[in-house]
Amino acid sequence: MWDSRLRVKTLLLGASIIASTAACGGGSSSPAETVPPGAFVVKAVPTLRFDATKYGPIAAGEITFGYVNEDSIRHTLIIAKDDQKVPNFKLVINKKSDVDSGPVTLDAGTYTLICDVPGHNNMKATLVVE
Repeated sequence: MWDSRLRVKTLLLGASIIASTAACGGGSSSPAETVPPGAFVVKAVPTLRFDATKYGPIAAGEITFGYVNEDSIRHTLIIAKDDQKVPNFKLVINKKSDVDSGPVTLDAGTYTLICDVPGHNNMKATLVVE
């Protein structure tokens, strides 16, 4: 009788550990996001900057941006034209190796890429769209 109680307690403890591990994300991991094929890639690199100061020219229309974090801190990517943010577009990468991506439709013109994280004021680059 004592043996069967011990077995039941052991089984319950094991099931509890498995359930709590799965709840914490240890049971399975979702695949890391990758840059979509054909995306226009911008990288955040150490010392609070983008990997270029000028991008383009790229073709006007719907553009899929891929944003890659090669730094160890959080960065964002927004697009502005004439000091107005392009609506409904913001990419966020929180740590090294993070990737975010998304589409945006841009007309021909000159835009500014910006990281709007406080203190990252020098993270600006020009984007030329034709």
